[in-house]
Amino acid sequence: MGKNVIKLFVLMAALTALFLVIGNALGGTFGLIIAVVFAAVMNLGAYWFSDSIVLRMAGAREVSREEAPWFYQTVEQLSARAGLPMPRLYIIDEDVPNAFATGRSPSKGVVAVTTGISRLLTKEELAGVIAHELAHIKNRDTLISAVTATIAGAIAAIADMWMWSQIFSMFSGGDDDEGGNPIGELLLVIVAPIAATLIQLGISRAREFQADELGARILGDPLPLASALEKIEWAAQRGFMQMNPATASLYIVNPLSGAGGMMRWFSTHPPTGERIARLRAMARQGRGHSALTA
Repeated sequence: MGKNVIKLFVLMAALTALFLVIGNALGGTFGLIIAVVFAAVMNLGAYWFSDSIVLRMAGAREVSREEAPWFYQTVEQLSARAGLPMPRLYIIDEDVPNAFATGRSPSKGVVAVTTGISRLLTKEELAGVIAHELAHIKNRDTLISAVTATIAGAIAAIADMWMWSQIFSMFSGGDDDEGGNPIGELLLVIVAPIAATLIQLGISRAREFQADELGARILGDPLPLASALEKIEWAAQRGFMQMNPATASLYIVNPLSGAGGMMRWFSTHPPTGERIARLRAMARQGRGHSALTA
């Protein structure tokens, strides 16, 4: 928990610095003041409301036990094994299989899955995915990942607003001589989103390996998670998931992994093949068998 608190403060400081650089480049002293105010509001909002924000960004809806008994039963059993409170459960109406966890703390944990995941995975594989997400909650990764997604989304939204304002200004005959600082504009449109993604890279990659290992221990068998990752990666390569790119780092497999090209350079997840290999190595070392009840 202490390491995650340090990571959270480093993350917020880095993204605040990014806002300040952009504000100063765009508007000088006035822009810097606006950036300070915006960064303060953004950090407070991201800390307290990031889980609600990312669920809204993902288009997730909360489900009851009656709506998804298969989901509730599996999460209840694995939460008990992990020593965690029962999280709230959400469904994303999306055919491409995937899942993520969020929440400010274990007592406010959330597990969300797409509708497609239950159609592709077996019960044991689904349990492996849920165990992985519970591991994120237990490791207290969820606050950091939600804050990162929220602020990255804000940076992308600011860049989009600036781009459209320039387009409308161009068509309305705006005076080019009254334009902003071109260096600041370049930072906003190109450098800022890339910088936000690079910060996500440092936060996300190591935690996936850790959640894979702890998830396998919660379930008692690494192989169902390995098989699930293989299937979800296969689906991600062949189907396009309707989602906000800022939330990509939250999912168990990056939904943008099928984009190819330069997008792979900015993947917030380690290679899925490497994750699968590590899980299968755990199985060969005989680290338990699945004890999930029928």
